[in-house]
Amino acid sequence: MKYVATFLVFFASYILLAGLHVQELMLGALVSVILTIILAKFVNYTIDYRFPVKLLVFIFAFLPVFIWQLILSNIDVARRVLSPSLPLNPGFVKIKTDLKGDFGKLALANSITLTPGTLSVDVDGEYLFIHTVDVKGKTPEENKEIISAKFEKLLGVIFK
Repeated sequence: MKYVATFLVFFASYILLAGLHVQELMLGALVSVILTIILAKFVNYTIDYRFPVKLLVFIFAFLPVFIWQLILSNIDVARRVLSPSLPLNPGFVKIKTDLKGDFGKLALANSITLTPGTLSVDVDGEYLFIHTVDVKGKTPEENKEIISAKFEKLLGVIFK
């Protein structure tokens, strides 16, 4: 299954870049087979029967939440830039994540980094270290609720 999935990723990428001509499809299939034989031993992913459900959760649940948080954080940062009198409380926070897989932690860290005002600095085991322009929480649990809980709940459905 790993070889089929790897081939499909390579072939789809080739088609997107080259187009839908017969010669391009044949060359793309050949190149994809060669790359699959060479590189499949280095990839480590699986596609199971829950993949369509996870994809739907990502598209219809995670993306709207992410986009909404992106809008809210953009407004917050814009207010801070346009109103210098707003207090800043920059600092680092340590957030414990319940996500187990590396890819889930990567998705969480990137989601946090892509929202303005926060930057994922490091991942150490089950902890994320995040710099934020305004530390609002007094405890690690409050910081988790403010910064990552919305993302982590949905990513837990997708990546567990």
